[in-house]
Amino acid sequence: MLVNGTRKFWFRQVGLPALTVLCGLAGTAGLRAQSSSLPSAPMPNPTSATNPYFGSVTLHPATDEVLKLSLDDAVSRGLQANLGLKEAELGEKTLNGEKLEALQYFLPTITVTGGTGVHEYNLAAFGFGPGLLGKFSGLFPNGLPTGLSFITKADVTSGQVNWDQLLFSGPIIDGYKAVRAAERSAYFGKMSARGEVVQQVATAYLAVIAAQSEVENAKSLLAADKVLLDQAHDKHEAGIVANLDELRARVQYQQQQQTVVFNENKREKAEILLLREIGLAPGQKILLTDPAPYSDLAKRTPEDLKTEAYANRQDFQNAQAQQREAETVLAARKKERLPTLSFSGNYGVTGVTGVGYHGTLSAIGTLSVPIFKEGTLRGDRDVAKSQLTGAELQVGELRSHIDEQVRSALMDVQANQQLVEVAHSNVDLATRALSDESDRFNAGIDDTLPLVRAQATLANAQTTLVESLYQYNLAKLRLARSAGVLEQQYRAYLGR
Repeated sequence: MLVNGTRKFWFRQVGLPALTVLCGLAGTAGLRAQSSSLPSAPMPNPTSATNPYFGSVTLHPATDEVLKLSLDDAVSRGLQANLGLKEAELGEKTLNGEKLEALQYFLPTITVTGGTGVHEYNLAAFGFGPGLLGKFSGLFPNGLPTGLSFITKADVTSGQVNWDQLLFSGPIIDGYKAVRAAERSAYFGKMSARGEVVQQVATAYLAVIAAQSEVENAKSLLAADKVLLDQAHDKHEAGIVANLDELRARVQYQQQQQTVVFNENKREKAEILLLREIGLAPGQKILLTDPAPYSDLAKRTPEDLKTEAYANRQDFQNAQAQQREAETVLAARKKERLPTLSFSGNYGVTGVTGVGYHGTLSAIGTLSVPIFKEGTLRGDRDVAKSQLTGAELQVGELRSHIDEQVRSALMDVQANQQLVEVAHSNVDLATRALSDESDRFNAGIDDTLPLVRAQATLANAQTTLVESLYQYNLAKLRLARSAGVLEQQYRAYLGR
């Protein structure tokens, strides 16, 4: 019975893959960010039904006050409210509770019982009928007492202390070790979930910054278009330029108005996603206090990053803990052939009211030896072996996957850094070109068509710069995540 009882602490063969899903979420969810970008059109709104890290527990209602929010504040709020992290923390608490339950098998179980009651006995039912008593009538000089009733009553009171303790069981010992390994695995799952939250929140924060930058760029171009429109209108009224130039300027101005409205709407929706990530009500007004970070990352080699990742990646440590758990489960299965030794005993007092009380005592040692359970024993061992093989394969696959992730993330950082530099140069060139074309227009050398084209070129260059900077920061976050140091070093990687 005790051997079978420990199976609940070995996760019943389904616990290992279930724990892999729970703890591996944070190790793989970060890869999804590689395909994310600042879209030019609305994207489907992800929900916590598909990924719990896209949801949070709303901790505070919306207020009329504008909440100033830094990146550190946002990350701190996300770690307090994120739904996926809450589930990981609850999973760790569940494993901690099961560890305590497994520990009880090594501790004595002491119970105290007591009670009193009225009992009525039928002596005839116990074999003390008239025929039996007649055989003993000779012992009574005057014969059996008259009116003797075979139905008797007694007030019985008892009190007892019971002691049960397992002295030795190989499967129980290794089963407890498996529970501790599973609890350790759940801890690494929780820490990996924290890294996932940091990445989700930082990504959402940077998306709002990027959206705000596009709004500011669009408003700046709108102001320039208004000046162009006013100049074209004045020149047309003065008869210097044709009506076509004023129409071009007005079309450009109205198109830029549409761009401003579109970008403001995109920024507001990005803010709502950020609020959901950090547990704030969607109606809460916020003001981001951190600008778009930009800095060159220190030179790193794939080998250095890989060594750092093997030491710090929680998903890798989680997989190793699962392997150790599978090893202890296999050891427990092999020890099912060993005998089990237990002790039980009690001491109490029992008596009949009016007659007297007397102490009772029992001390029982039990040695249980499995004689023939070959089907069960071999089946349990083979299942445990297959689980261990699967855990070993997972560790080996994750080791090579980490190598791939680190190299890929490092290449993304290097490529996006070059794109940012080119985008900066394009913005500078487009700004100079627009300035020169404005001078030519004001001097009457060109009409509005080249000027409109120069403005469109600058708008595209600014949008590309915002997108490149956003992708560059995301690439650095992915690199920190692949190295397993995102929560501790996201500030350093972003250059804040």
